[in-house]
Amino acid sequence: MLISPHNHERVYYGSQILFCSDDRGDNWKAISPDLSRNMDRNKLKVMGRVWGPDAVAKNASTSLYGTIVSVSESPLVEGLIYVGTDDGMVQVTEDGGENWRAVSKFGTLEIPEYGYINDIEADLHDEDTVYVAINNHKRGDFKPYVVKSTDRGKTWEDITSDLPERGSVYSLKQDHEKADLLFCGTEFGCFTSVDGGQKWIKLRSGLPPVAIRDIEIQREENDLVLASFGRGFFILDDYTPLRNVSDELLKTNAIMPIKKGLIYGMAAPLAGGGRAFQGANFYIAPNPAYGVTITYHLKESLKTKKSSRISKTRKAAAAGRDVNYPSWEEFKAEDREVAPAVHLTIRDGSGNVVQRMKGSTSKGLHRTNWNLRYASSGRGGGPMAIPGTYTVDVSKTVDGETTELIAAQEFEIEPLMYAETSEPDRESIMEFVKQAQDLSKAIRGATSVAGEVETQLEAIKSLVSRSPELDQSMLNDVRTLEIKLMDIMEKFNGDPTKSRRNESAAPGINSRVRTMMFGAMGSTEGPTGTHRRQYEIAAELYEEVLGELNELVENEMPALNEKLDDAGAPWTPGRGIPNLK
Repeated sequence: MLISPHNHERVYYGSQILFCSDDRGDNWKAISPDLSRNMDRNKLKVMGRVWGPDAVAKNASTSLYGTIVSVSESPLVEGLIYVGTDDGMVQVTEDGGENWRAVSKFGTLEIPEYGYINDIEADLHDEDTVYVAINNHKRGDFKPYVVKSTDRGKTWEDITSDLPERGSVYSLKQDHEKADLLFCGTEFGCFTSVDGGQKWIKLRSGLPPVAIRDIEIQREENDLVLASFGRGFFILDDYTPLRNVSDELLKTNAIMPIKKGLIYGMAAPLAGGGRAFQGANFYIAPNPAYGVTITYHLKESLKTKKSSRISKTRKAAAAGRDVNYPSWEEFKAEDREVAPAVHLTIRDGSGNVVQRMKGSTSKGLHRTNWNLRYASSGRGGGPMAIPGTYTVDVSKTVDGETTELIAAQEFEIEPLMYAETSEPDRESIMEFVKQAQDLSKAIRGATSVAGEVETQLEAIKSLVSRSPELDQSMLNDVRTLEIKLMDIMEKFNGDPTKSRRNESAAPGINSRVRTMMFGAMGSTEGPTGTHRRQYEIAAELYEEVLGELNELVENEMPALNEKLDDAGAPWTPGRGIPNLK
């Protein structure tokens, strides 16, 4: 069945005859005679001979034969229709079905005469070109067959080229922008050609070697959709980088053109993300990664000293040559080497570094996603980037030296439904984000120091308790400092006495900071007045508690450690390196 590309109410339906409806299937008319070979399947040999009507399961699992199985109408010429049958016929009409021309053989090409015409695709760019996929696996022939005609089926050329010898072809699709970009679904996966079928490349990443029975292209998003036999369907998001692949490009390091990134808030309708609490039987599939997808090509891999040595050793062994055993210095250099690295650096319009991401060091095409956030200074993500123009460049670091691999390329990000929304004050939002980050970093540092003090006090308490030669009154000193530390931590974290008993307690500094940071980072619209007030309160409380923590760390703890040193106590965390007396 096919909907005409020229009239959305016109539908074609094939049996052995092609039918047409101009009212979405309410009424039908035949526009062809029998387009098959009209062969009697009961006279065809199966397993070397013709079988009688009493044979086990005679015709039980076979098609009626002599049936139209593929239809394509040229999107450039209305009424130019190609039909393929399951008994090897290709039929062409150039006048909407008034006259038909039969193609029973593909010229002198070595194509099975009775092969199943699994797919026909009229060219999207040239009105005279058509592609045909022939499948002959029902006769025990698992070779791929793909042919092309540039004169509406009068002559043919074979573009099967280097498709694997074993792997019947089921489906074809042509890119709607680049004529030479083709996709081919086979028994063992999907292949693509960037040169009109002269050479085929297997699409591997995330796609298992399964039969790809149908292919569609979502043109608005440039997504490749593959329907498999028994394994669901697969989507390659935004395959546009393939339009730029060429022999020349594969000899260089390059970044492909980058699609504009859209800023929006991601919903979690089930709460918690993913399938949340729905259980393993609740089917979900991942959405495309949020942000900007960067596709780049590396012409060669970056290898460690060890991997380079192993590669040379294997080549020498394969050639029957002696292999030199490395020196101990060479082994040590391998052990101490920092592996080569590739980084993608995002910069804003002023050249300031926004994010630095690790990339692949392997040869070939790679994809990395930027989530539109600045680099994080701690746990969680950084603030959302401001709409505008950004750049990305690719660099490599080998033996501590960083050099550019690919020069900077520009791209843009903007809010989703940009024209339909009022634009918030992005500069003001970013200013608040920086203030909030500074406060958050300071508080994180202060609580980490407080945690170290708690560890030191625990160690001292344990040491004094198990050392009879030490003055046990020092346990009182430790307890005094522990209580002071508890008071400090209560200001950071809130009153634990009430919260342990399920009673409401005033929020601590950290709770206010979490609320503040959500306003700074968790929304595309920026902080509310409440978020800004939380910042002010948290900053005031932090200044108060900072003095108490400094007194504990800089004066009271050193005094306790000095007592321990004077008493000749064994080392504990926070004290200096012991001297040998």
